[in-house]
Amino acid sequence: MRERLEQSSEPTMQHNIDPVEHDEKRSPWKVIIADDEPEIHSVTRLVLDDFQFDNRRLVFLSAFSGNETCALIRENPDTALLLLDVVMESEHAGLDVVKYIRETLKNGFVRIILRTGQPGQAPERKVISTYDINDYKDKTELTTDRLYTTIMASLRAYRDLQRIERNRKSLESIVATSPKILGFQSQGQLAQEVLNQLTGLLSLENGSPQKKTSSAFIIWDREEPFCLAGTGRFAEKIRQSLTGLECQAFRTRVMMAMDSGEQLFDDRSYAGFFRTLNGVRHVVYIESHRKLEDQDYELIRLFISTTAAAFENIHLNKELEATHREIIDTLGEMIECRFREMGNHVKRVAAFAQLLALKTGMNEKDAEILRFASPMHDIGKIGIPDIILKKPGRLTPDEFEVMKQHTMIGYNILKGSDRQILKYGATIALQHHERWDGLGYPNGLKGEQIHIIGRIIRLVDVFDALGNERVYKKAWELDEIVSYLIEERGTQFDPKLVDIFLENIGEFVEIKKQYPDETQ
Repeated sequence: MRERLEQSSEPTMQHNIDPVEHDEKRSPWKVIIADDEPEIHSVTRLVLDDFQFDNRRLVFLSAFSGNETCALIRENPDTALLLLDVVMESEHAGLDVVKYIRETLKNGFVRIILRTGQPGQAPERKVISTYDINDYKDKTELTTDRLYTTIMASLRAYRDLQRIERNRKSLESIVATSPKILGFQSQGQLAQEVLNQLTGLLSLENGSPQKKTSSAFIIWDREEPFCLAGTGRFAEKIRQSLTGLECQAFRTRVMMAMDSGEQLFDDRSYAGFFRTLNGVRHVVYIESHRKLEDQDYELIRLFISTTAAAFENIHLNKELEATHREIIDTLGEMIECRFREMGNHVKRVAAFAQLLALKTGMNEKDAEILRFASPMHDIGKIGIPDIILKKPGRLTPDEFEVMKQHTMIGYNILKGSDRQILKYGATIALQHHERWDGLGYPNGLKGEQIHIIGRIIRLVDVFDALGNERVYKKAWELDEIVSYLIEERGTQFDPKLVDIFLENIGEFVEIKKQYPDETQ
């Protein structure tokens, strides 16, 4: 394919970029003119010569046949707009191009405007309903004003689609990066990774960064703040004190963020503050090569929230674990509170479950995870009406059907997480009412079809429920409970688990004494 530097009588593909004065900071919008009439190219360029949208000019690429258009769009997938003639080397050349772009190249972003001088050969209603185009114009319609309006609307739509796609990729990046971020144990490595990811997020426009984005991670955990990590012009400033960094405006902005404890931003910079529980102050500073938009700030804030959690993970890992577990316990207790049982049911079940798991030979790590997951076993009851949860008498068959739904509700709440504790919680919520004989709910699982953690929770939950007062019953004596477990061995409960439980009944009774209900 030959470059077309000036118009000739023989149509050919044009690759050159018009000699317009480009915005130095932002690339122009690519517009392909596909038409077998050279005059159409000339007129279109003339009319749109001074066109600007969003402070970006237009750059024109020309093709004079359907085949040339397909090649040109293939080479320039970031084309914003295609002005496409229907009839070129064939009566349906333009329509073939549309199919190629949408179906073969899978390019759903470029805005396609069909232009025809022979509308009778391709009726508008049929074309619009059959082909994925964005507008259809008779060439005689496209006066200067109408062409200008059409181009403006099309570029606006393309820009918005690109923003949506960039945000989607950014969110995917945040989701994919978060586990890695949370896994760092070195402050310096974590800070550098945070800056790398943030500068990457801000460079997703048009697929790749045009210029380096500079950023710095400032931390104040000793006498004065210093640069913990940096990119761009701050890459060589790591471990230097803030007062030693040469840019007064940068130093002032960082100190303003630290003193105010706020997020500061303008068109091309961001200074975000966060403080960890041990009192250490942090500021993430970013200088963008392009204008920052509202969605950029929202993405940065979202990522910074993960960053703060990651630093907490480093500074206060044990405290965070304890907090996480306490939240799970609290959620479980919240469900119990709806029964007006201000007791320690979830704590007892958690301790029972861990002990029984260890007695069955489960390793300590998995038994500990089971302990922390077990308070979620009844989380689905948040979806059950109080009139059923708090009913003092037996439930009617219809009410019981509603109550049974709490297993699926709880499972659906927890199933989306990749965290091991919540995975265990999802399984427990779903299976803790399944029975060894297959007569349980919600899925009628039988025997070892039920996960071992579901079988364990089933047994210890019933043990605790029988031994403590409920709105619908009095507490049972221990010998009554033991008789019941023996009676239900092999029907409700895994017989091996019942045997192990009863062999160690004294240890379970001691746990019960450690966590009495307030009413006791």
